[in-house]
Amino acid sequence: MAEQSQPRAEKQDQQFTIAVIPDTQNYLDYTHQKAEGFPFDASAMFIEQMQYIADNLQSAGGHIAFVSSLGDVWQHQSKSMDPRHVERGFKRVPNPLLDAHFAPTEQVHLFEMPKAHEGYSLIAGKVPFSVVPGNHDHDAMWTDSKFPAAKQFNPKDLTTLGVLHPGGLDNFRSVFGADTEFFKDKPWYVSSHDGGADSAQVFSAGGYRFLHIGLRFDPPDETLAWAAAVIKRFPGLPTIVSTHNYLNTDGRRLSNAIIDGHRVDPVHNNPEMVWEKFISKNDQIFLVLCGHQHGQATRMDDNDFGNPVWQLLSDYQGRNQTARDAGIEMKGWPIQIGDGWMRLLTFDFRGEVPTIKVRTYSTHYQVESAKHPEYADWYKHQEQPYMSDDQFIGTDHFNVKLVDFRQRFAAAERLADAGRN
Repeated sequence: MAEQSQPRAEKQDQQFTIAVIPDTQNYLDYTHQKAEGFPFDASAMFIEQMQYIADNLQSAGGHIAFVSSLGDVWQHQSKSMDPRHVERGFKRVPNPLLDAHFAPTEQVHLFEMPKAHEGYSLIAGKVPFSVVPGNHDHDAMWTDSKFPAAKQFNPKDLTTLGVLHPGGLDNFRSVFGADTEFFKDKPWYVSSHDGGADSAQVFSAGGYRFLHIGLRFDPPDETLAWAAAVIKRFPGLPTIVSTHNYLNTDGRRLSNAIIDGHRVDPVHNNPEMVWEKFISKNDQIFLVLCGHQHGQATRMDDNDFGNPVWQLLSDYQGRNQTARDAGIEMKGWPIQIGDGWMRLLTFDFRGEVPTIKVRTYSTHYQVESAKHPEYADWYKHQEQPYMSDDQFIGTDHFNVKLVDFRQRFAAAERLADAGRN
């Protein structure tokens, strides 16, 4: 029997998973390691997370077909300000509270970046993947002179802490740039911009070819123009966009008040501008993934063509049960770790209506969120305090129905079939 006449179920696997890695900065923070007097090596949880992904890749007989990292890979910066912003006249001002946590340190080169490289080396060459730069992955992050900290902090107005501004991506490019061994000459790494600060990948799974576009923190117009051109190069492919800053925990496209790239430098687009200028105007985009703001949220909007775009926030960096397990008392500035939680998006094309099964899994506790009896007790109060326990658990364990997917992306299915024949 010819291959093209075989039933779909025999021709291809109709289920696959995208592993989504939210902010890992607190695992890689050099101060969260035994060498600095911390009770345990938090970086071990990062390596454990990457090993779980490696063990469950399709190339290893598992189900993970693509990996998206949402930025803030490491914690610290190496410069007070990058040269480009110095040339443009930006100035740094002292910040009594934030400077203690975001002071430049050579440890980002000596420990944090090498550990990140070690983790991603576990999946390199085995799966298409993307890493986008978050604000912490920049060379510098300073309190801008136009938005200094107030003399007295007002918890109802976070801008009284001052407004931070990131700049420079040399550190990021040295680990995740287009010319690194992770991506150079990989056939699935189909485009990059500004040395890999923005990038695009193509992968095949579930009977479709997919396009993925990774955008930097608060992307400028030139990045959005590049991304739109990439979509034109791959017409008809269902497209996923990953970026660092996009949704807040209320599900609004709104920046964190103390790290607002557009407010400090209008060259950058804020999340709503990214939606208006790029996402809503490109009909191939059906899914947007983001991190940055501590917690989770989901929203759906119709784009300018009347088709749905699902938008998911996943960021578990503020979780600290592992620190509590180690006997650390939460005094003053809270210790944040992440507890091994990540997102697994399982696409299921077996039924008439395709679905994405969104599951949140801890590689440390080795359990899904909905199956952990203390999940809401541990995390709800700091992430979604106004929800019931069931509602909170539902933010991390739910299904998305892709009602229009088959009709909307029939051309991509045909392309995938043609690639096999």
